[in-house]
Amino acid sequence: MLGFLVRLLPFWVREPLLILVGSVFGVRIMYLALRDGEWVAAGIGLVFLVFTAVRVHTVVGALRARRARGRAAAPDGTASDAAAPPQPQPQPQPEPRTQPQRTAEPPPAAPAAPEKEPNAWGQAVAAVAVFAALGAALWLGPEFLPSDADGTPRAASCASGEDEELPGAYAKTPRAVTGEELCTALNRSDLARLLGTPAETATVASGTSDTAPLTDGKIAQPEAEVQFDTYTVHVAATYNKLSIAQYVKLMKYGEETDVRTLSVLGRPAVLASDHTMKIEINLGGGSSGGPVEQGPLARTLSVALDAKDRGGYYEITVWSTSGALPEDSALLDIAETVLPAVPERTV
Repeated sequence: MLGFLVRLLPFWVREPLLILVGSVFGVRIMYLALRDGEWVAAGIGLVFLVFTAVRVHTVVGALRARRARGRAAAPDGTASDAAAPPQPQPQPQPEPRTQPQRTAEPPPAAPAAPEKEPNAWGQAVAAVAVFAALGAALWLGPEFLPSDADGTPRAASCASGEDEELPGAYAKTPRAVTGEELCTALNRSDLARLLGTPAETATVASGTSDTAPLTDGKIAQPEAEVQFDTYTVHVAATYNKLSIAQYVKLMKYGEETDVRTLSVLGRPAVLASDHTMKIEINLGGGSSGGPVEQGPLARTLSVALDAKDRGGYYEITVWSTSGALPEDSALLDIAETVLPAVPERTV
């Protein structure tokens, strides 16, 4: 479409415009290619410069032809009159004869006026004005139109799971949500503000529709995770028969610390802290990696699936590589904001 519009421009508008664009892009691409050592980009820049050289040659040839036509159209000097012949001597006039009348010939047609050609300088100035207008539009466009190229990193989005085949446990659990649905509910624009870091942008967002470990694939356990520079938020839904009350009792035998029971959205809930696991994987060959170590401390809020605590729960876990944790109020705000956005399923 753009090439068609360019071809519609007059010659003295189109060619200077192509020369300006080609030279600017060619020089810029060559400079970046030489600075970064990118030979493919250098080849592209060379193509722009060759294209510009061809257009310059075309314009120079057109200017020379225009000057030649101007010199040819200038009035030439006329040749001097021939010398007058000597006056003939009077001769006796013969008797007049009747001559047949000759039809008058039409006067020769006047030469057609040369067609007025457009002003080359005016068209060149128009080309520069068009180029300046395009540059101004590109320069001022971000001021009036929303743009993603303003230096602000774009937030990560959840991958679509339309082609994902769900395990059989999801068909047996009608109210089980998918990892994509959990990710969509968690990856909110205000999640960083709820964590207390409003200036950060999500760098990774993912969701998986998996099953709980050690259950032989019989219990659905979708998960979603959103990463920021400071914190990582992980949400999981477990559709088993374990209630929050039973879960609190099991915590007495585990390594959880700072356990606190409470109510969230009218449902039983419990807050607890535990260390994550740190696993190193060596991708360079040889040893498979280091041993499993203790990772940074994480804070988890577990909320029952329903107010009657009939089994199953959501888990919202937050941690950071530095070991710092947000206030418990941040986890409560996330739960009260994210869990209502999780699609409900009929039992």
